Amino acid sequence: MNPIYKRRWAVTVRPAHLGDAEAVRAIRNHAVEHSTALWTDTPQSPAEGAAWLAAHIERGSAFVADVDGEVAGFAVYGPWRELDGYRHTVEDSVYVRDGRHGLGIGSALLAALVTAAREAGHHVVVAGIEAENTASIRLHERFGFRHAGTLTEVGTKFGRRLDLTLMRLALN
Repeated sequence: MNPIYKRRWAVTVRPAHLGDAEAVRAIRNHAVEHSTALWTDTPQSPAEGAAWLAAHIERGSAFVADVDGEVAGFAVYGPWRELDGYRHTVEDSVYVRDGRHGLGIGSALLAALVTAAREAGHHVVVAGIEAENTASIRLHERFGFRHAGTLTEVGTKFGRRLDLTLMRLALN
């Protein structure tokens, strides 16, 4: 086997716990500060990060990817809309630590998330992705998500207007 293709590490995806809050917050805040993945300019404080993760843990919708003892990424799903008519639809979020992209971590996380949402009885998973984030769009396509539409210029960050690509996956 050509050594370039040999993996020297393994990704373990597990349910998140409160002890992961700071690592998850660091990954999330990096995305806030350096990307258009999260459309906010405000990083989470430690208390906000812990409360945000706790809400996902309570609903059983938070996972982390462990690589060599490090939280290398996280994934969560939550309500897509708050009205009870949307109760069977959830929205996913998948984030990988800077420097760990392209190693299959996002795929491992999304696989766990889709399985958990299906087992929880949800009907549809929605992904809202900044339209120029082709890596995330391709990741979701690999899992069967289909393009549902693009909303143009609905967000702003770093002084520019952003488009939102919506994708959906029917779970049953």
